[in-house]
Amino acid sequence: MPTGFVYSDRFRDHDTGAGHPERPDRLRAVERGLKERGLWDRLRHLAFAEASRDRLTWLHTPAYVERAFETCAAGRPYLDVPDSAVCDGSADIAALAVGGVLRAVEAVMAGEVANAFCAVRPPGHHAEADRSMGFCLFANAALAADAAVVDHGLERVAVVDFDVHHGNGTQHLLEHRADVLCVSVHQHPDGCYPGTGDADEAGTGDGAGFTLNVPLAPGGGDAVYAAAFAERVVPRLDAFKPQLVVVSAGFDAAAADPLAQMNLSAAGFAAMTEALVGVAQRHAGGRLVSVLEGGYDLDALADGVAAHVQALVAAGRAAESAT
Repeated sequence: MPTGFVYSDRFRDHDTGAGHPERPDRLRAVERGLKERGLWDRLRHLAFAEASRDRLTWLHTPAYVERAFETCAAGRPYLDVPDSAVCDGSADIAALAVGGVLRAVEAVMAGEVANAFCAVRPPGHHAEADRSMGFCLFANAALAADAAVVDHGLERVAVVDFDVHHGNGTQHLLEHRADVLCVSVHQHPDGCYPGTGDADEAGTGDGAGFTLNVPLAPGGGDAVYAAAFAERVVPRLDAFKPQLVVVSAGFDAAAADPLAQMNLSAAGFAAMTEALVGVAQRHAGGRLVSVLEGGYDLDALADGVAAHVQALVAAGRAAESAT
């Protein structure tokens, strides 16, 4: 079965201004990396539309959603914090990103595709219920997980975030729930944005025990990440038995990335992807939806995404051969 792909040139219209790390060139790099490796035309490009404002309020407060659209329409330079730079169309583009991610969940659940990669921006894993943070407007991955439960009736969904920065928004939106397991592997919050994601943050209320944070010391590379997945991440996922895996796929743990101090290679990203594919194959019929988060060195981003998508394509091909 093919791998689904969510992409639109409109995502490049989210103009964050000169010198901003989360810039339109990121998607040009993704496109280049996929085309150079012959992957672009092997993906099933999915049609999608903007998520409604009502849908965004399933996890975000209505006041925040309205403020996001009003801020952009008024031509203000940022939403809530200077890091979250916006232009007049940014809220609409962020709603389109959510719509694309929801479409990917739908396509995977319907068996149209084996798995999917969503090359969207702005990213989402720092967005809180009531405010923007860290380049993020709406919580793409968290909304995907919520849709899998609400729209598709799943009882267990895992969100696995390997962006170098802790996905504070994803965790805070979902940490009270037992139907979503939130896993984040990231650079230790001491000295790394956003300063959350300590190992003792393990969920609240009914969700106690359904959040797993694996903070890593700066400088770790492929072997450190492989050990974290083998010893902590995969065993917890296997115990949870997710019916869908949602990946917050950030590529800023790459050695060349300017915003953190980890040392992953493209092969390291491929290895993590293969581990998550294995979990999806064992428990979810291979169902996996990956959502682009960070990654700010363009060459490292192109290489990391290509390695990630190649692993997804190989998984879909293997599933088709097995039937």
